[in-house]
Amino acid sequence: MSVTLEDARRVIAAAEKRADEIGQPMNIAVVDAGGNLVAHVRQDGAWIGSIEISISKAWTSKAFDISTKDLGDNSQPTQQFFGIHTTNAHGRGVAIFAGGVPLTRDGKVVGAVGVSGGSGEQNQTVAEAGAAAL
Repeated sequence: MSVTLEDARRVIAAAEKRADEIGQPMNIAVVDAGGNLVAHVRQDGAWIGSIEISISKAWTSKAFDISTKDLGDNSQPTQQFFGIHTTNAHGRGVAIFAGGVPLTRDGKVVGAVGVSGGSGEQNQTVAEAGAAAL
């Protein structure tokens, strides 16, 4: 099981709606079960610097089947994953800040959504809105 293009479009539409509601333009990326990019949207006015970050958040969330917010909490000094962000798995950095959320179907992770362009709280709420649409 994996995210389809139709699924990705639904996730992105829900995330865009939430970003519009909070008034913060975002970059929104969706990856499939293999961590491969399925779709990406850069809303008008969203930072170009956040394009790759949104993709990295989605990839990281799927690679570890965890939200990047939770991974970040566990990668602080004295925590079990301290230093994970310094790794460079498959040429993509590991993102350890809010905005990456696994996409699940029937209890199985089938992809992930990554959002970047606002504060951590804004990124997380937009990513969660997208994930809820799956």
